[in-house]
Amino acid sequence: MARASDPVDIPQVDAIPGYPLPHQRDRLIGHHETEQELLQAYRSERLHHAWILGGPKGIGKATLAFRLARFVVANPDRFGAEVAAAQDLSVAPDHAVARQLTGGGHPNILHLRRPWDEKGKRFKADLPVDEVRRTVSFFGTTASAKAWRLCIVDAADDMNNSSANALLKILEEPPARCLFLVLSHAPGRLLPTIRSRCRRLDLTPLSDAEIGEGLRDLVPDAVPGEADLREIAAAADGSLRSAIMLLSGDGLAIARGVRRLADAADQLDLAAVHALGDLIAARGQSDNWESFQHMAQIWLHERMRRDLGASVGKAYAMIEIWERTNQAIRDADALNLDRKQVVLDFFFALRAARGSSKAF
Repeated sequence: MARASDPVDIPQVDAIPGYPLPHQRDRLIGHHETEQELLQAYRSERLHHAWILGGPKGIGKATLAFRLARFVVANPDRFGAEVAAAQDLSVAPDHAVARQLTGGGHPNILHLRRPWDEKGKRFKADLPVDEVRRTVSFFGTTASAKAWRLCIVDAADDMNNSSANALLKILEEPPARCLFLVLSHAPGRLLPTIRSRCRRLDLTPLSDAEIGEGLRDLVPDAVPGEADLREIAAAADGSLRSAIMLLSGDGLAIARGVRRLADAADQLDLAAVHALGDLIAARGQSDNWESFQHMAQIWLHERMRRDLGASVGKAYAMIEIWERTNQAIRDADALNLDRKQVVLDFFFALRAARGSSKAF
């Protein structure tokens, strides 16, 4: 979400061109039980000031966070008739708060995320401490006695040590009438002190039916036939974002290629690996790069679960490849390194783990 002082065309991290950002979405796909839990908490006598919304990337954590933020700002009286009668956290699209938030932002909602580096022409590799310190001025300004303020940390996984400690400090001494919504793809990796000061809600991956529902809602004119839709839903692994990426561009071809080559890594087709690497690393094809990341992680996760039941050593080898590949992806994004080399190294590592004697 853009700040009031940002240029209109500033890139937004995790944005998918042509699709609404989470703060622009007035519909939530799935997570009805979690939504009800948040609604009940808001109108209860005791409301926790900080929540961790956990779960895999792309399943709707940010959409739910902004849905709650919109509802709270629009209904500041927790014990009023409107909140008591509410069936969910929806707010009419023509409500003043909804229009303002959809248009770019609301003064009572602070959205912390990795900023755009205008000089380097890329997003910063982490959520810096200066971003988290914006909470000082945000909560320090004067607001009406009934107003709520909400800070959405999106995502906490991007914080470095300094920014995590800065967040911890304000969580320890929260201002009155404030809510923190801390989004995390892997809540277990957050600082224990941050976890201890938040109430945690884990969102589950979307079902195949919900993936289909989300695609029909967002891209009604581009939903594929049932066979491709089933394949996309299976490959998306519960992430609507991943399903969109697979549906657009070369996503489905990349998903098929990664799975086919990884399954046969002991007899690696080098020509096919290089061709896939060229497709993934093509200039301007960030969707292809993201699709590769998703499919590589899905394949490794499936293999780790399978190997754990048969061989701890094999599972450990997959864990090492998981960590090495994720670090290589982060380095490539932060330092503008060769993405194709990351793809090649992933498959070479799989071949080595299979005990192949072939030279790289």
